[in-house]
Amino acid sequence: MTGAEGILHGIRVVDLGHHVAGPLAAMLLADQGADVVRVDRPGAEPPVEDAFFNRGKRRITLDLKNGRDLEIARDLVRRADVLVENFRPGVMDRLGLGWAETSAANPRLVFCSMPGFAADDARAGVPGWEGVIAAATGNCRIRAGHAPDGWDATRPTYTALPVASNFAAFCGAFAIVASLTARHRSGRGDRIEVPLFDAMFEAIGGSGAYPVERGLPPERAISSNGSGTYRCADGRYVQFNPIGATTRFLTWFLDAAGVTAWAGEGLTDRPRLDRDPELRLLLQERLTALFGTRTAREWEDLANAAGVPLAAVRTTDEWLDNVHARAAGQVVEVEDPLLGTTVMPGSAVCLAAAPPIGVRPRHLPDADRAGILAALGTPLPQAPPGEAGGGLPYEGLRVVDLTQILAGPSAGRILAEFGADVVKINAPQRRVGAHGFVNRGKRTALVDVKSGAGQRVLWRLIDGADVLTCNFPERTAERYGLGYEHVRARRPGIVYVSVSCYGPGGPWAGRRGYETQGQAATGIMTRTGGDGRPAVLGPYNLLDYGTGTMAAFATALGLYHRAVTGEGRHVRTSLTQTGLYQQARYAIRTGTATSAEPRGPEALGTDPWHRFYRAADRWFFLGATRAQLSALPALEQALAADDAEAALEAVFRTGDAAGWVERLTAAGMGAHAVTPLAELMTDPYVRSSGLAVSQVSEEAGEVVMPGIAIRVRHNPPRLGHPVRRPGADGREVLAGIGLADSADALEQAWAVQLTALPEGWDPF
Repeated sequence: MTGAEGILHGIRVVDLGHHVAGPLAAMLLADQGADVVRVDRPGAEPPVEDAFFNRGKRRITLDLKNGRDLEIARDLVRRADVLVENFRPGVMDRLGLGWAETSAANPRLVFCSMPGFAADDARAGVPGWEGVIAAATGNCRIRAGHAPDGWDATRPTYTALPVASNFAAFCGAFAIVASLTARHRSGRGDRIEVPLFDAMFEAIGGSGAYPVERGLPPERAISSNGSGTYRCADGRYVQFNPIGATTRFLTWFLDAAGVTAWAGEGLTDRPRLDRDPELRLLLQERLTALFGTRTAREWEDLANAAGVPLAAVRTTDEWLDNVHARAAGQVVEVEDPLLGTTVMPGSAVCLAAAPPIGVRPRHLPDADRAGILAALGTPLPQAPPGEAGGGLPYEGLRVVDLTQILAGPSAGRILAEFGADVVKINAPQRRVGAHGFVNRGKRTALVDVKSGAGQRVLWRLIDGADVLTCNFPERTAERYGLGYEHVRARRPGIVYVSVSCYGPGGPWAGRRGYETQGQAATGIMTRTGGDGRPAVLGPYNLLDYGTGTMAAFATALGLYHRAVTGEGRHVRTSLTQTGLYQQARYAIRTGTATSAEPRGPEALGTDPWHRFYRAADRWFFLGATRAQLSALPALEQALAADDAEAALEAVFRTGDAAGWVERLTAAGMGAHAVTPLAELMTDPYVRSSGLAVSQVSEEAGEVVMPGIAIRVRHNPPRLGHPVRRPGADGREVLAGIGLADSADALEQAWAVQLTALPEGWDPF
């Protein structure tokens, strides 16, 4: 295998997906060198986004209702390593392409299914429209602190971004590569299921984690240390986010802005700010006036020169033209056979130390028919025997996790769920911050990686590690002597994972940023805010947890490469690239006009047949066609009105949401009541299926949190033990690297912390 061929060179994928989830998961594999055969339905006119979702794939058009075409599809699957589909449960079985049939004919097949709802869910037959899933998972609220004045908190908001499908694709692509790694040992494939509903629990993350004694806390706006969105002198906005246990970012910013004197008024005193709401309000008022004195670009340059997380709010089009996005390969130009030069997101992850295979343009439907059919006349490929052993894909592998906050630690948690032994490292003698949910299943130690003695401890851990994850700003790891080249010199087979806000390779590589900076830079805040003030999308951290899943995918690619070749790899991912992928269907520029999408907090849907409606008791989402609605006698008169939308609103207000949902879904339409997060986390099905779980924390007692979104038939991921207090495994970790007798001396030297441990449970 050469780098230019891609890590997944030689892997054969059959893509039977539609809409977003299936095609996106298959495209993520194609971008890494897999030979993906896309099966299109006859007569479908490819939309503009087809240029993105089906790039790099060979294509054949088959009518699966036709016996001859169906047999061709079955023959393709018999020769495949991976099958990707996202039909409703039961459809593949009726076609004779279900797991039982395909795995019997091809025991090495990795079968990935991404329906709207799982086969064991009573809603399995409900069409899994994005709005339906958003209603079912509470992903239709405006983020606290971003609602317009006087906003009705019970009113939902609609986003055209396919968040649930994206998360299902991210999770599915990771699970596929992990299963290919397990298959390399065992010779046996597996069945993966990532329903869109389930995938949203990966997006919910820490928002759904809470101690039972306290209950789910009310959502709070991020306003610590003056965080917020501010209007500048040119009328544009910046997103300023100096969060942290201290006010160092705020202090650096005020110094750079020439208002150091504010510190004398207590405006950089974190304990005072935490307990004094009037002081926080004064800081917000001062910052509002200050930001009004310069342009957004001037503030962005000043803040980033000072090392402070701040980003100007851009449109998606502006990010597509951004110098850093282009230099980093996050945005590429592709010569599409229909559209010509087309701008679109580049590869989701960056794999260093080898020539990139490059983004390959799509083929048009049925363009590869002759070649695909010719290959079916050759003997079935003879699969090489697997190695001894089975179990979880990463059983026996060791991960050293140096990442902080949410994105990087989420990747480590996912690796632990798939069998890895993960040691989480935090700095001693300080508040840890986000620790609870994202570090479930890991061992934890407090080590000062900046000190000489602490680095010796860290190197002992790295010497026995298979994966090292970090989210240092660009070049910081090198200053600590912990860069990839430093680590590879001692541990050649290491998979080194870098997570950052803006990604490598461009002028912004060293800039700091969090969820809100990623949303601001890539255009999400402009899209969500509509024509008014920019707003963060949704109640959940879609970039943090999305990037965590992408980082797990990148790690899985590195580990698969190592399993096949014995070589390590440096893999990277970023919040901004995840932000672009969340918007991918609207981040494709062809030089021609594109269709408008509903935007802003007031949006309820795309048309009268696909939107939120208010029933007598609560809101629900309807996903249907006019023809489907006309089959219900109760709606005939409303549909005949001049303003059908207003008439439907009036009719739906006459009954409760549950009743309308039951009638609509019984008629084959998509519908779901809006489910608040607190209700979702205690739902009987959610609890019984392990999507919400309870564990006993040594600090907080019984805690509730999201479970595991990915289902695997033969090697199901494991939940892992409850999160420990930060540093609680320090002595065990030291003993494991031969330093048990040095533990007390290392603590006396401030290299580690073993006693007086900080609090850690924080749902964040």
